[in-house]
Amino acid sequence: MALNRSFPLLSTLLWLTISLLGAKANLAQGAATGQNCPQPALDRLKKHLVAAGETLESIASQYNLIPATLMGINPTLRQGEARAGTEIVIPPYNGIRVEVPADRTWRDLAATYKVRPALVYEINGCQENPRVVFLPGVNWSPEGSEVGFEDSTLKGYPLPSQAAVGFGFGWNLHPVTRKVVFHSGIDLLATPGTPVFAAGDGTVAFAGEREDYGNLVVVNHQQGQQTRYAHLDTITVSTGQRVQQGMQLGTVGSTGKPDINVPHLHFEVRYNSDLGWVAEDPKPYIQATQSQGDPMFSSQEKTEAGHP
Repeated sequence: MALNRSFPLLSTLLWLTISLLGAKANLAQGAATGQNCPQPALDRLKKHLVAAGETLESIASQYNLIPATLMGINPTLRQGEARAGTEIVIPPYNGIRVEVPADRTWRDLAATYKVRPALVYEINGCQENPRVVFLPGVNWSPEGSEVGFEDSTLKGYPLPSQAAVGFGFGWNLHPVTRKVVFHSGIDLLATPGTPVFAAGDGTVAFAGEREDYGNLVVVNHQQGQQTRYAHLDTITVSTGQRVQQGMQLGTVGSTGKPDINVPHLHFEVRYNSDLGWVAEDPKPYIQATQSQGDPMFSSQEKTEAGHP
C-alpha cells in the first residue's frame, strides 16, 4: 500500500523535474537567439515627410531628439535645412549609425565611443556580429569640431572642492523613473548654498530661469566652447557680463527639475558647431582639474568670490 501511495508522488516529482529542465532549455535557447531582446534600433526607423513650414529643430523636437541625431542619419539634412517634400528617417533614440570596420568589432566601437557594451548589445538586438550598429547617446558632428582639454580654455573646477558624481553624462538608468535616458551633463554633489565658479574666462550668454534647468547660467568661452550651470539657488551675474575663471556665478540649489533628489550642481560642457551647441562629456575636464590638485583658480580669486 505504501508503494502504491508513493508512486503517484514520484511520478509527479519526475514530471516537474522534466518540465523545469525543459523550461530552462527554452530560456537558454531564447537568450541565445535574442528572443528576449528588443528589435534593433536601426530596424525601428520611422519615415517622416517634411511638411511646409517645418524646420530641422521642430522635427527633432517632435520626436524628442536633437538636430544632430537627424543630421547624422540623414545626409540630406547636413546643411541645416529641412526642405518640404523630403522624406527622412527618424531613429528611436539620440545617437549615431556606424559601420563596423572589417578588422574591428562592435565592442571596439563601444570602447572608442565610451558607450556601455551591454547597452550597445541590447539596443542593437543582441546581435553578436553586426556590421552596422547604432550607438546611443553619441552626438554626430563634423570631424574636428571638438576641442580637447589640452587646447581648451576651461581649466577651472566649478565648485570650491572636488565633489562626488551623483549622475553621469550620457545614457543612464534614471534613478527615479528607472528608464534609460540621455543626460547632457554631470551632476556634482554639493550642499545648498555652495558657491559655483566659472570654469574659464568668458561672457555670460544667459542668466535666469529656464524650464527644467531651473536657475541657469550659461557662459560662452573662446574656441567655441560653452559651460552651463543649472539648478542654482541664486545667480550673481547677469547676461552680457564678462567673467574670469574662478569668479562666482551663483550658489548650489534645487530649482527646476533635477534628475536626482540630492543637492547638486548640474554642469555641462558644449561646443559650437554647424549643429548648434552640442553637449560633450565634461568628465575629461573634471578629471584633468582634479589631477592637478586644487581647483584651478588662485587663492586671491577664491577670496574675491567670497570663498576663504
